[in-house]
Amino acid sequence: MPIGDLIRNLRKARGWSQGRLVSEINKAFGTGLTREYVSRWECSKVAPGAYHLRHLSAVLDVPLATLEGEVDRRTFISDVAATAIVVASDLLSAGFAARLRGGPTAEHWEATLATYGTDYMSMGAADIQRRVAGELVVVQQQLDDPRLWSVAARLMTLYAKTFPGSDGSKAVSWYRMAAQAADRSGDERARVWVRGRAAIALGYEGASLGVADILADQAMAISDKPSLGLVNAVMGKAHAAAVRGDRAAAVHLADHGRRLFDRVGSHEQTSAYAVPWWRMNVFLSLLLARVGDEKNAVEAQEQARRELPASLPRFATHLEMHRGLMLARSGDRAGGAACARAALDRLPPEKHSLTLRMLMEEVRA
Repeated sequence: MPIGDLIRNLRKARGWSQGRLVSEINKAFGTGLTREYVSRWECSKVAPGAYHLRHLSAVLDVPLATLEGEVDRRTFISDVAATAIVVASDLLSAGFAARLRGGPTAEHWEATLATYGTDYMSMGAADIQRRVAGELVVVQQQLDDPRLWSVAARLMTLYAKTFPGSDGSKAVSWYRMAAQAADRSGDERARVWVRGRAAIALGYEGASLGVADILADQAMAISDKPSLGLVNAVMGKAHAAAVRGDRAAAVHLADHGRRLFDRVGSHEQTSAYAVPWWRMNVFLSLLLARVGDEKNAVEAQEQARRELPASLPRFATHLEMHRGLMLARSGDRAGGAACARAALDRLPPEKHSLTLRMLMEEVRA
């Protein structure tokens, strides 16, 4: 099957127009793709290069090898249908098998959560999303054990993080369900952590700020005992204030967050469930860039780089994009956008995150 026909079939299978495909690619990767490009590809007037093939692979959720080779149309369609059936069948089988066996132990689930916390820091959102979806099907069969409501809540929070908070539906819906699941567990720390993690995710992304505030306020009302969940909640609320332009509130909350962190900051370096010193400085770097405190933002960036593990290049990209935001806010919009774009382009596309793409949009705006 010619590449143009394949792209058209994949696009139509999702019910997307050419404009929607362009929008999804530009939103995901910050490219300047136009509908005319897609039309030329589909008409086989020109073939997409390696750069755009990677983007099409990610957005259309097909292996890159499928796009790089010629595929028989009938085989392709039957393979796609068969894959969808197999995936659904596997999920159902795993869920019922877990129920019949009694399922993994709570200790096993805690170890699984730890693994996902580490993987999340370096893997792409799509990979994590597929894997966590399978785990949610299994744990759903074990919710007669209150301890596993806590596990489910934390998995749901991670799953929510794989959707853009700006879409106003999927991410927020999952964050809210995660909070309800945590309440079912009766685990106070989980109730605070789930809400705090959602608040910092939305606040950092600059998305659904009202929901970020509500979840942060709920976390702070549940317990004022210092914890990583409370650090996340306070910093999430600080970012929401910064995005709204309330500098005084943002700085006040950031100071509160620093004091909490001094008491409970974690030593783990590579987990989504941890807040080590370098990660706290990533939070501060963006917040200070947003409120125009360039001197302290640069200091936070330098502090973060000193301890940032080399295995996490995505977060180094965050710091470079914060510099781009500072340039843009200081009046050099073109320079700021170019700085942020260059940082994003240096990161392999498979390492891109939804948060980075949303940050690129903030720099442009």
